[in-house]
Amino acid sequence: NLKIKNETILDLEDNLLLFFTGFSRDSSLILSEQNKKTLRKDQEIIKNLDYVKSLGSEIKKVLIKGDCEEFVKLMNHHWKYKLKRSKNMSNKTINEVYDFALENGAIGGKLIGAGGGGFLLFYTNTPNKLRKALVSKKLEEVRFKFDFEGVKQIL
Repeated sequence: NLKIKNETILDLEDNLLLFFTGFSRDSSLILSEQNKKTLRKDQEIIKNLDYVKSLGSEIKKVLIKGDCEEFVKLMNHHWKYKLKRSKNMSNKTINEVYDFALENGAIGGKLIGAGGGGFLLFYTNTPNKLRKALVSKKLEEVRFKFDFEGVKQIL
């Protein structure tokens, strides 16, 4: 369990926005490419993955401190490193949406998951402005709250 202050959790819930890109993809293609490079001991991919792992540790530290602005910088940095792993990580439309979001209130963001499609997560201090801008681009927002109970089985 991370000892993140309730104030920080609320800040993240208020200012993180999640949008479906409109693209579904087979993540196994990107993950397979990454796995092959790793098994070949490709130094670039290994350094990239090690660095991203270290970013995870830094993100943990800044969230425990309650520094959401630094969290966003690290999230953005993570996205830039993720893009280097595969030419299939993103596409023209996702890149355009990402840039548009930055022009309309997003401070930073990243594609969630293996890449190639799925969901974009953005952090903003002006959620309604960003929300309106991305909805105008026909992106569907997926509202969420953090769940601290874990997996549940429904019978």
